[in-house]
Amino acid sequence: MNLLTVNLLFSTFVFWVMARIYVLPKLPQLQPKAVLLPILLLHAFRHLGLMFIAPGATHAGIPAQFAYPAAFGDLLAAVLALMAIAGVVRDATGSRRLVWIFNLEGTLDLAAAITLATLYGAPALMGPSYWIPAFWVPALLVTHYITFVVLRKYWRGAAQPTHQEVQV
Repeated sequence: MNLLTVNLLFSTFVFWVMARIYVLPKLPQLQPKAVLLPILLLHAFRHLGLMFIAPGATHAGIPAQFAYPAAFGDLLAAVLALMAIAGVVRDATGSRRLVWIFNLEGTLDLAAAITLATLYGAPALMGPSYWIPAFWVPALLVTHYITFVVLRKYWRGAAQPTHQEVQV
């Protein structure tokens, strides 16, 4: 097992522990918007995945078969997160669908990037971009999971509060 795999798994575990302590127990009491907006804002920074194709951010020779799909998959996730934010903030019709699209694409992108990095030996050439899969990806994985929980269990309709929410 290489060091990046250890970092990825250990960081994911730590983020999972944080979610189990601080987020998941509170979900029944929170509005979906209150949970999803911070998650979507976090994912809006996925444009940083473009570092995998930025000169100097990785070592020369990083496999293009990993770098380009990872970079542009992250950029697409960031754009979808921003679109979902706009819908969620306005309680727009279709905002739940936008969050689903973002969450599916973002999750599949991370799974593909992890797979491609492993297949093509990218970790040894990540250089300063190493922090992305060692720290950033685990946070993204756990927040994708939380988003799936909210979408499936706590956000049933477009712009409709759940039964646990307080009406003012």
